[in-house]
Amino acid sequence: MVTEISKQPPPLLPDRHRQHELFICEIADAVLKDDMASMEHPVFSLSTKPDHTIRSYSHGDTELTVEPSARGMATIYDKDILIYAISKLMKAKAEGQPISRKVAFTAHDFLIFSNRMTNGNAYEGLKDAMSRLDGTRLRTTIKTGGEEQWSAFGLIDGARIRKSDTTGRVLEWGIVLSEWLYNAIDADEVLTLHRAYFRLRKPLERRVYEIARKHCGHQDIWRISLQLLHKKSGSQSPEKRFRQMIKHVAEHDHLPDYSVSYDNDKDAVVFTNRGTLKPPALLENDSWNGPLDPEAFAQARAAAPGWDVYQLEQGWRAWLVENDIIPRRPEANFLKFCKTWFEKRGRP
Repeated sequence: MVTEISKQPPPLLPDRHRQHELFICEIADAVLKDDMASMEHPVFSLSTKPDHTIRSYSHGDTELTVEPSARGMATIYDKDILIYAISKLMKAKAEGQPISRKVAFTAHDFLIFSNRMTNGNAYEGLKDAMSRLDGTRLRTTIKTGGEEQWSAFGLIDGARIRKSDTTGRVLEWGIVLSEWLYNAIDADEVLTLHRAYFRLRKPLERRVYEIARKHCGHQDIWRISLQLLHKKSGSQSPEKRFRQMIKHVAEHDHLPDYSVSYDNDKDAVVFTNRGTLKPPALLENDSWNGPLDPEAFAQARAAAPGWDVYQLEQGWRAWLVENDIIPRRPEANFLKFCKTWFEKRGRP
């Protein structure tokens, strides 16, 4: 008698579009970028079903309320559209091209970029995702680009699908980013994600990776209590169930960039750097490594009074490497970095 053994699906989705060169994909080779604010705080739903719950979150001096529309709250899978838009704009910035809040794209390029199927259902799903992004409203004190907003605004300020009158063929998809998100892009408040992010199957896996990427970064190890991780994740599961899910993630240990383990004695989650991230130290040919005009340091002292401008320079150069940026105007870029630094931290 043969016993049939049920097989668990592999922990990662297949890499569906390995050979991007076979497709006319505008940013297939772009570096994945995500905004720091939504990586740190629970903006998106982890539910795979329509989520109509109003969420309130408070941590330190940060307050956040997320209000869904009749179509439900935007999900972490819907966020792929924003990651695509951020990546597209950051690539344009690095190439010296002008950018704006309006982002046009083809659905096919997005689906290839985000490792999705390219069938008819995928196109309908994209339309639904844009509707949820447009309908989800935020009220928050989270700062982006040195500005704090306390008002209701959407994750995006509109979406469109442009079709030909004669053929009915879709010519262009587009979204308008919120000022809140665009401020983060303009201030380079973004981090690089591992390409395998789009291969993570479960919403919680994506969210846990985001949190680790934001807080662990290039550190060798980072520890967080399970209670705080539960809070920051935005998971609506009871803490007991959340603990089980985290243990499952740790058991399979397949997140990119970080190994995950659970400390049973301290009820904490430990992230260990796998060493796959580019080190923050400036490496030859990795980024811009030219000298700065001495006048830039005088301006930096005025922009960030009380701070050691040479330490700020080291931080700025490490940040260039971290974000794969080659500045067109190094002195202006450095000065902006110093201003943003001071706006966030004040005097030392």
